[in-house]
Amino acid sequence: MVLEGTARALLRRVAGEQVEARVPSLVAAVLRDGETVWSGTRGEVDGAPPGPGTQYRIGSITKSMVATVVMRLRDEGLLDLNDPLDKHLPGTPVGEVTVAQLLAHTGGLTAEPPGPWWERTPGVDPATLTAALDGAAAKHRPGRRHHYSNVGFALLGEVVARHRGVPWDLALREEVLEPLGMRDTTTRPRAPHATGYAVHPWADVLLPEPEHDAAAMAPAGQLWSTLPDLSRWAGFLARGDRSVLASATLAEMREPATVDDGDAWTGGYGLGIQLLRHRGRRLAGHGGSMPGFLALVWADPADGTGVAFMANTTSGLRPALGTDLLDILDAHEPVIPGPWRPAACDTGLLELTGPWYWGPAPYVLRLRSGRELSLGPAGGHGRASRFASREDGTWVGLEGYYAGETLRVVRRPDGTVSHLDVNTFVFTREPYDPAAPVPGGVEESGWR
Repeated sequence: MVLEGTARALLRRVAGEQVEARVPSLVAAVLRDGETVWSGTRGEVDGAPPGPGTQYRIGSITKSMVATVVMRLRDEGLLDLNDPLDKHLPGTPVGEVTVAQLLAHTGGLTAEPPGPWWERTPGVDPATLTAALDGAAAKHRPGRRHHYSNVGFALLGEVVARHRGVPWDLALREEVLEPLGMRDTTTRPRAPHATGYAVHPWADVLLPEPEHDAAAMAPAGQLWSTLPDLSRWAGFLARGDRSVLASATLAEMREPATVDDGDAWTGGYGLGIQLLRHRGRRLAGHGGSMPGFLALVWADPADGTGVAFMANTTSGLRPALGTDLLDILDAHEPVIPGPWRPAACDTGLLELTGPWYWGPAPYVLRLRSGRELSLGPAGGHGRASRFASREDGTWVGLEGYYAGETLRVVRRPDGTVSHLDVNTFVFTREPYDPAAPVPGGVEESGWR
């Protein structure tokens, strides 16, 4: 748990937001190391403060959960992210769009389905939705840009249903919600739950918002949840759970597939997960907005810190509330680094460590735990990557420019190390070592 002063500062921020944004009720939680360390509420639901069992609609946070099931299908070999939609859901006018593009909102699909505003009207079944799509469903060339699409996740929900043989929400419950202990997350509200309201812009009065079963559009934003359940989801995004998803797969979902603010790159999107860079943190999560409700989850996998909040208002709540709560936690109780300890490494690889040169540029190769290597510029600027060992004696890049590329240690006939070959880039022990096979050769007269 947090210290008393930290708790007061967090509650003050939540209380101020509830008053200034005129929110009927607001619940929030902060996590550290993947576990809830503080939670607070303001306002009322049916005349009393909301409790831990009070449900709120979480809107598009649903998308991240649906995406998790899609990635499970991928890991099981039932689909490939490069598969066109037509392979798994034939007959749509956007069949050439890939599964990955749907997950990352880069398929160019229209944001909303045809017909009246789907969030405030009863939904239609998947067959009716698919039949209503036409040539106008494609707004941009697939892969060209980030264009948020609720329709895309409706289609992904149907892909899940066809592979699992049950509705998408039943597959989600069995494969994700139950293993994570999220038993109070449901497709329709159950008591006790908050009523969604619109707050009049110029008077302190409320208007109840309608709530319907979105049917085919449900995978885009149907779910209701509680603060403890949403905190469990934040913890999963931060720390993972191998019973739900392989760690590498969750990390893949958190990788930026596209950015939504151009060169600034403060916000982006992975595979079903929104991304935000904030004060040195790279946060993963999602926001949710439905008539009468707003919700948000952010998690930092680097240290397990996270935040979740929900409110029953259509608009007015500031998204910065989430990062403000994280900033308060960092300011009042900064993370104290754990002690350094020696790692279990393959000491037979020590001969590879130390300085290497790509042409005249100095790099440093370090040995990490096990047989993992890291290669990066000595000055901190340039291409860097970690490399995992393979059974054939080579290493594969895990990130950055060298992700997926091969590092080979090339030895002389006597067994000593000659140079490193990283996908044709030759790294030598001396700048442009004439004894190494530097591409293009080395000027015979040498340095002058």
